[in-house]
Amino acid sequence: MPRDLNRNPVAERVAALNARYRHHSATAVLEHALKDDDLGQVALVSSFGAESVVLLHLVSVIAPETPVLFVDTRMLFQETLDYQRELAEKLALCDIRTIRAHPKKVEFEDPDGTLHQFSTDSCCNIRKVEPLERALAGFDGWITGRKRFQNADRGTIDFFENEGDFRIKVNPLAHWGREDLEEYIVNNRLPRHPLVAKGYPSIGCAPCTSPVKPGEDPRAGRWRGSQKTECGIHFVNGKPVRGNQENAA
Repeated sequence: MPRDLNRNPVAERVAALNARYRHHSATAVLEHALKDDDLGQVALVSSFGAESVVLLHLVSVIAPETPVLFVDTRMLFQETLDYQRELAEKLALCDIRTIRAHPKKVEFEDPDGTLHQFSTDSCCNIRKVEPLERALAGFDGWITGRKRFQNADRGTIDFFENEGDFRIKVNPLAHWGREDLEEYIVNNRLPRHPLVAKGYPSIGCAPCTSPVKPGEDPRAGRWRGSQKTECGIHFVNGKPVRGNQENAA
């Protein structure tokens, strides 16, 4: 359970954290912020996707006891499931928790597994957003791998974000570019997601993820042909939470 936080409101703590760590590196943000009373108890949420290994490795070195929440939608690529097991063993993370939707909820809402064909938002909500929200209920904040370069909605995110005035979101890699990720992976000899070599720079559920052509946005293969750009876990009240927002209402 989160610590009893008899302190300033979330917005004030987020502002203080961003000011305190503004000129720090990703490593320093993780190393110091995880012990900062203004943050509280946090978990790392990881998709074990194309770029996930960087943040997972950083956490494994700095604080391997950090809970890692992995949402298995039961619609993931087999390659993702195999990669998750590979990284869990290689990085020796101490507390990986696999999160899934309640079977009866899925059976009622999506009995034949075709909901994604008619309403991707509903499918994401049942299989990812709701299960993750339940899992995060015991934490004051969570660590994400979001970066500014990924798309326009993420272009101004800071290290720390106010999530609806009830939880803090931590983005240690916010200022990293694609070249930084590549260099880190190479220098640390980290295994890559097998689908990256097949043209998948961003990987979600199998039915809603396609390869990306040269020159396309890295997330162009997510929900291709629709206006959807996020699964919903980074939304509050239907709006994406991103940098310089005091709240998302």
